[in-house]
Amino acid sequence: MSLLIRTLPRWRRRSRWRVAGTVIAILSLAAACLTASTISAGKAAAATCGTTNLALHQPTTASSTQGPAWPASNATDGSLSTRWSSAFSDPQWLEVDLGSTQSICQVAIYWETAYAKAFQIQVSNDNSTWTTIYSTTTSTGGTQTLNVTGSGRYIRMYGTVRATQYGYSIYEFQAYASTSSGNTVTVTNPGVQTSTAGTAASLQIHASDSASGQTLTYSATGLPAGLSINASSGLISGTPTTTGTSTVTVTAKDTSGASGSTSFSWTVNPAGGNTVTVTNPGSQSWTVGTAASLQISASDSASGQTLTYSATGLPAGLSISSAGLISGTPTTAGTGSITVAASDTTGASGSATFSWTVSAGGSGEPPASFWGNTSAIPAATNVLELSIVNQTNGQYPDSEVYWSFNGQTESIAEQPYIDMPANSAGRMYFYLGTPNGPYYDFIEFTVGASSINVDTTRVDRFGLKLALLLHGHDGSNQEVGENYATFQESRAATFQRFENFVPTQFKELATDDAPYGIPSPGNDPAFQTGGAYASYFTAYAAANGDTTDSTAQIFGCGGTLADNPTLCAGLNRHVAQLPASEQSNPANFYQAAPANYYAEFWHENAINGKQYGFPYDDDAGQSSDISVTNPQYMVVAVGW
Repeated sequence: MSLLIRTLPRWRRRSRWRVAGTVIAILSLAAACLTASTISAGKAAAATCGTTNLALHQPTTASSTQGPAWPASNATDGSLSTRWSSAFSDPQWLEVDLGSTQSICQVAIYWETAYAKAFQIQVSNDNSTWTTIYSTTTSTGGTQTLNVTGSGRYIRMYGTVRATQYGYSIYEFQAYASTSSGNTVTVTNPGVQTSTAGTAASLQIHASDSASGQTLTYSATGLPAGLSINASSGLISGTPTTTGTSTVTVTAKDTSGASGSTSFSWTVNPAGGNTVTVTNPGSQSWTVGTAASLQISASDSASGQTLTYSATGLPAGLSISSAGLISGTPTTAGTGSITVAASDTTGASGSATFSWTVSAGGSGEPPASFWGNTSAIPAATNVLELSIVNQTNGQYPDSEVYWSFNGQTESIAEQPYIDMPANSAGRMYFYLGTPNGPYYDFIEFTVGASSINVDTTRVDRFGLKLALLLHGHDGSNQEVGENYATFQESRAATFQRFENFVPTQFKELATDDAPYGIPSPGNDPAFQTGGAYASYFTAYAAANGDTTDSTAQIFGCGGTLADNPTLCAGLNRHVAQLPASEQSNPANFYQAAPANYYAEFWHENAINGKQYGFPYDDDAGQSSDISVTNPQYMVVAVGW
């Protein structure tokens, strides 16, 4: 059983997620009115703002995402129950490729409560040079309908100042273009074009007009040097002189002023015809904290060429050498798209794109460097030496990371080591920012004359990410606490993942005491007598022999369960109905409701899956309790 259990004071705060839920409910009514429709390719002189959302289901990218659950595409999927969410920094952007140049007349943004206080709406024809068509520094979020005037194939929201501590978050980003009841001009997209420098090129552009008898005039922007378009016929011709890839936009206009356009890429390869081919390595899978190595291979149609490699989109912690070796140790879980390119000395190049998934699987143990320089830990005069290391990812300096034990409080800048004497059951507290401040957590331990028993615990609440490395004089190492991937992500990301992970009844735990902590369900009034979920465990417990204890007592192994560890563990894990031999198999845990999903989350995010999520989590050996005889040192990593 967890060494010490107490009920902590709690502070309730207004939940930004509850507010967001209300916004979603309201906006969903509006979403019912939205329908996907074909994007018009034309516009007329006497134009009005159209009603077709041109951004719907179009390719959408962003400067960053908070995580895999909030991709950029969520902002253009037509659903007001999904959203894009960025990293928690400035600036950030969300961009939509409309497929062709459009005369934008209106933009609608459905903000989540994490909105932009200052942002711009910008358009571009080449995805490089941007023109601002709307700007504000006093946005109030909500649903914003912006009447604008501008033209471009690409449109983006460029946020410069966030209104909250979180990122930028948008349910839907919509764009509307000018339309009319007049003529419609449609330009046929010719697709990707490839030519060779010094070799004549020719491409006929085709367009149609909804009105008969019209004469079309053609123009183009972005053509490779050496090429031009015939205004009367739409024939692009000439001899390209410069290598590279450009975005070409061709426009056809009739005598009424109606026009249409389309964009495509045109690549001019070097003369001599070298062809570089990069072998696609296929989808890659790796694990956080495990060294990775992948050799990229490529070939050149010309002999004697030296290839130089580069890559974009690599997972954090990885890099590519000029010889094409991708190596390093992934630090963050997630899936991304990787593009590797190889170029030769003539400038010819080739590329390949593949996905790379980094999972938080395996033991979750951090790399050895995570624990600091353990060889520098002094020898203990007493039972063992404690070393406290700062793993807040730069959020707090060592001078603002504090420990407190036995009446002494110090920052690790002042004293990173503690010579631990024998003592009865006790706690060591850790604080960030200020001693006795709201960001805190603790470990529990008993230190004997030549032994230690210690654990991390989430029985009462989560406050700070903590991990322990216990090293014995015999060379043994034991590690418990939050896993490496959890340490690497932001605090807000951990809170959000918790909320996404647990069912409805548990979601408010993520906001009850945010951003300071996440209380255990037994400490939440919703699960206590008179609360909305007071009967959460009642029927299940009664069916398995416990007709006395309340839901809060079941979460906390109180009442009659204080003397019945097996039943308390069985109820929390939802295995009490199984034969005794199957109740200790972790594969059976948390497979159905009611269950302690708060505890399950902390197990899922713990080193080797071991954690104290409730008092009798040591039943069947699932707790974070570790011990060693003749200990040498222990490292405590304090995270944010």
